[in-house]
Amino acid sequence: QVQLVESGGGLVQPGGSLRLSCAASGFTLSTYLMSWYRQAPGKEREWVATITGVGWTDYTSSVKGRFTISRDNAKNTMYLQMNSLQPDDTAVYYCTGNRLWGQGSQVTVSS
Repeated sequence: QVQLVESGGGLVQPGGSLRLSCAASGFTLSTYLMSWYRQAPGKEREWVATITGVGWTDYTSSVKGRFTISRDNAKNTMYLQMNSLQPDDTAVYYCTGNRLWGQGSQVTVSS
């Protein structure tokens, strides 16, 4: 079955860290441009980060220097390491690629 399955969301205090995972099945993740998006309550879905097949990465300005997108080809899995999290980072995070979307992972940053 061709799909993306996410894991790793949760509740964290401001300044904390979380790592999201996006496991691909039915296709080779490294051959596609893969991205993370997020949607905060009452807001439109926004692009967060992208990694290309050759490993080039890019980030939206609000997360640059705090978030890191990466990929483990052996595990066919993409990651989003999120550090120095702030309440404005609270959102449902989605991975996407190969015209697929993950199911979404809730990230809540609150004290």
